[in-house]
Amino acid sequence: MKSLRIAGFGKSEIRFDMFDLAREAAEARRAEKLQHIYHRGQDLAWDGRDVLAELVAKHGGIKVPPDKAAALTKIFAIIMWGELAAWKISAQLADRLVPLEAKMAATSQAHDEARHFYVMHDYLAQLGPVPKTMDAASRALLDLVLNTDNLLRKLMGMQLMVEALALTLFQAVREVNAEPVLSELLRYYEKDEARHVGLGIQHLPTMMKAASAIEHAGAIGFQLRLVFWSMASLKALEPDLRVLGIEARQIMRLGKAKQLHASEMLWSEMGIERPALNRQIGAGIDAINELVFPRRDGAGSEAGWLGRIKLAREVFKAGGLPVDATTLDMPAPAIAVA
Repeated sequence: MKSLRIAGFGKSEIRFDMFDLAREAAEARRAEKLQHIYHRGQDLAWDGRDVLAELVAKHGGIKVPPDKAAALTKIFAIIMWGELAAWKISAQLADRLVPLEAKMAATSQAHDEARHFYVMHDYLAQLGPVPKTMDAASRALLDLVLNTDNLLRKLMGMQLMVEALALTLFQAVREVNAEPVLSELLRYYEKDEARHVGLGIQHLPTMMKAASAIEHAGAIGFQLRLVFWSMASLKALEPDLRVLGIEARQIMRLGKAKQLHASEMLWSEMGIERPALNRQIGAGIDAINELVFPRRDGAGSEAGWLGRIKLAREVFKAGGLPVDATTLDMPAPAIAVA
């Protein structure tokens, strides 16, 4: 079969039918937004070498106490290797997505992720030895998205879940100003990552419309597996986050809020209300969060297991915790589409 392809016969890997796809008005509008994401990415591309050098010079170097340096190194080693995974995933999407505009947006993301990877490596090299791996839970989370052959799951997992969690962590570290160079650097990352979420919001409606009921159910199961490994990853990082003055429970709550916000935008693009099952899943995640990342009193101690279970049940019955600036220690989520 391969020899036939070389001879010009058989199925080609080039999708000559990309311009033959029939589109409704809503799909055409979303395609235009996807194209805008690509061109916007070109306009806003930044030189990582220059930006990092300028920030280091501005702040007189990277200066942080040894305990915070160790915590930052462990946390952002996951980010660095995660950017490599995101680079590979976005390249997979750029290769396999058929519509031109979605392919362009994924290609723009691959360019951004390449820059994020090498800049974070260079930053960590100035902070100390660069870790050569990451914890097992974080690796399992990223491998799930890397290894799935299902495009719906890959796009949903990367754009709506992994990217939203990364945005949450960037926001938290920046707001506690753990290290001035990093705090300013993360603003560049956040602007890029917000566009990446836009790829999912604008292209997933078309994919979900074409998916079967079985594929929808599989996507929900896939999301739940990602939530599990996200929680496990944050649990492993909890001591390091606490060194920086960040509570893992707040990361999980804000991350879930950003994911929920992105999902609401997705359902809005599809012209429907968020399904009741998704609301129940959200309430379940909040309830589990109360068990895995319990609230701490003024003395810093955690509630006992009976108290946690009771609170988790109350949270689930109430349909989850409200998401606004008064219930979070951080601002309410905001995700730019383009």
